[in-house]
Amino acid sequence: MRRSGEAASSSYVPSAAPSAAPQKGADWATLKRLLPYLWDYKWRVVAALAFMVGAKMANVGVPVLLKHLVDAMSFRPGDPSAVLVVPIGLLGAYGLLRLSTSLFTELRELVFAKATQGAARSIALQTFEHLHSLSLRFHLERQTGGMTRDIERGVRGIESLISYSLYSIVPTLIEVALVLGILAVRFDAWFAWITLAALAVYIVFTVSVTEWRTKFRREANEFDSAAHTKAIDSLLNYETVKYFNNEGFEARRYDDSLERLRRARLKSQTTLSMLNTGQQLVIAIGLVAMLWRATQGVVEGRMTLGDLVMINAFMIQLYIPLNFLGVLYREIKQSLTDLDKMFTLMEREREVADKPGALALSMGPGEATVRFENVTFGYEPARVILHDVSFEIPAGKTVAVVGPSGSGKSTLARLLYRFYDVQQGRIRIAGQDIREVTQASVRRAIGIVPQDTVLFNDTVEYNIAYGRPGASRADVEEAARAARIHGFIESTPRGYQTMVGERGLKLSGGEKQRVAIARTLLKDPPVLIFDEATSALDSANERAIQAELKSAAQNKTTLLIAHRLSTVIDAHEILVMDAGHIIERGTHQQLLARAGRYAQMWQLQQQSGEEGA
Repeated sequence: MRRSGEAASSSYVPSAAPSAAPQKGADWATLKRLLPYLWDYKWRVVAALAFMVGAKMANVGVPVLLKHLVDAMSFRPGDPSAVLVVPIGLLGAYGLLRLSTSLFTELRELVFAKATQGAARSIALQTFEHLHSLSLRFHLERQTGGMTRDIERGVRGIESLISYSLYSIVPTLIEVALVLGILAVRFDAWFAWITLAALAVYIVFTVSVTEWRTKFRREANEFDSAAHTKAIDSLLNYETVKYFNNEGFEARRYDDSLERLRRARLKSQTTLSMLNTGQQLVIAIGLVAMLWRATQGVVEGRMTLGDLVMINAFMIQLYIPLNFLGVLYREIKQSLTDLDKMFTLMEREREVADKPGALALSMGPGEATVRFENVTFGYEPARVILHDVSFEIPAGKTVAVVGPSGSGKSTLARLLYRFYDVQQGRIRIAGQDIREVTQASVRRAIGIVPQDTVLFNDTVEYNIAYGRPGASRADVEEAARAARIHGFIESTPRGYQTMVGERGLKLSGGEKQRVAIARTLLKDPPVLIFDEATSALDSANERAIQAELKSAAQNKTTLLIAHRLSTVIDAHEILVMDAGHIIERGTHQQLLARAGRYAQMWQLQQQSGEEGA
C-alpha cells in the first residue's frame, strides 16, 4: 500500500494540489507521541537494543577476524600448522561470528515484534474509538475513502517507522561508530576522516535531495487518495450511477485522477533516479580514496595485506546499508507523516463531549419523561432550525410530530440522541439535562427506527441482534415476528443467515425498515423514537406494523415523527410544526375541530386517497 501525504485537513478531503510542508519539529513531536506506546513494552525495547548491539559487534568482528587470518597465512608450503589454522580458525570462528550476527538479529526482531504490533493495535483502536466519539457533523462532512486510507497508512506507518529506524538506521549508526573507532585506533586518522567525510557528503546529499523530492511523493499520494475517494464514492452510489446512465462519466472522472497520479509518480521516479545516481558517485569516490590509502600503506610496509582486506570488508559492510539510506530516510519521513495524519484524526475536537465527572442517566420505572424546554438550535449559526420549542412527552405516553419537510421534525430526534447540543434551552430525560449525563447512558435509554435505514453488510440475524449484542436466536426471532418480517426471512434459502449486502441493498426499502423495527424492539429501551418508521411500507403492512408499534410503545415514552397523519391519530398529543415553530398542538380530534393547519393536511391526504403521503 502506498504511503500518504501530509497531515489531513480538518474535513479530510484530499486536494488536487500538494499540501504545505509539515512544520519544523513536527516529526519529533510525532515521535514523542509514539514513544509512550512503545514504552509500555520497555523491557522488550531494552532487550531488542541489547541484541542489536550484539549483532553489530559480531558483524564488525568478521573483517577483524579476516585480517588476522590473512596475516597468519604466511606459511611455507607443506607447513602442518596451515592444516589447523585454515579449517579450524577460518571455518569455526568465521561461521560462529556469522551465526551470531543472524542469531542476534532474529532474536531482536522476535523480542520486539510484540512491542511493534502492540503499539500499532493500541493506536489504531484509539483512533477508531475517537472517530466513533466525534459528532454527526464530522461524519456528514467526511469522505470515507480518504479517511480510511489515512488510518490504514497510519497503522502501516507505525510498523514501517519502527522497522526502518530500529532495524536499519540505528544498527548502521552503531556499526559506523564501531568501524570509525577501529580505524582511528589501529591506523592513522586519515582513514577515519575519509570515512567521515564520505558519510557526511552522502548523508547531506541524500537528505537534501530527498527533502526536495518529497513534494513530488506527497503530490502523488494526495492524487492517490483523491482517486481512491472517487472510486469508493462512485461504488457506494452504484444505483445512482445506473439510474442516470453515468458509468462513462464516472470512468472519466476516475481516469482524470489516475492520469494526475501517473504524472506525479513519473516525477517521483525521475527524481529518485537522480538521487540514486548521486549516491553511487559519493560511495565510489569514498571507496577509491580508502583503498588507495590502504594500498599505499601496504606498499610502504606500514600495513599488512590483512589490513587491506579488513578495510575493504569494512567499507563494503558500511556502504551496503548506506545504499538504501535515501529509501530509508524517505520511508521514515513518510511513515512519520502518515502517523501524524492519524494523530491529527485523534486530535480532532469532539463537538459533543461528556462533561468531566458526568454520571450515567438515572431513571427508575415510570420516570422516562422527556421534556424540551425553550430549545433553539441551528446546524449553522446563520440558519436556525428550531425556534424556542417546548413540549413534554410524559412517561409511557406517545407524542407525535407532524409537518412539512424541513420543519425540523427529524432534528428533534437528533437532539434527543445528543448528536448535537442545543444552543439555547435544554432537553431533559427523567428530569436530568442530557448535557449533564454521559452520552452512552442517554443512547442506551433510547431506541430509534430512522427514516433512512442503513444495515451492516452481514446477515439478517446479525443486523437484528445488533439491537442487543449477545441476544439469543429465540429473542431475535421473537423481535422479527413482532416486526412482521419473520415469515419473509424464513422463506429465503439461507433464512437468518441471508446476507443483506452493503448498506442493506439486497433488501427492499420495506424489508430494511422492518429489520430496523425488529432491531429496536429487541433493544427494548424505555424511550422510543419512530422517525417515519413505516414510510417505506405498503398500506397493508403499514397497518399490521402500526399495531405492533402501538403494542411496543405500551408503557414507553414515544416520540413519533410522521408525514402520514394516519399513523399518528392514536397519539396522546400531536404537535404540528412549520419552519421550526410549533404552530398547533392537541389530540387528533381536537386539531380537526380547530380547523387549522392539521385539519387542512388531513383533508388533503383524505382527498388524495393516500393513507399519508
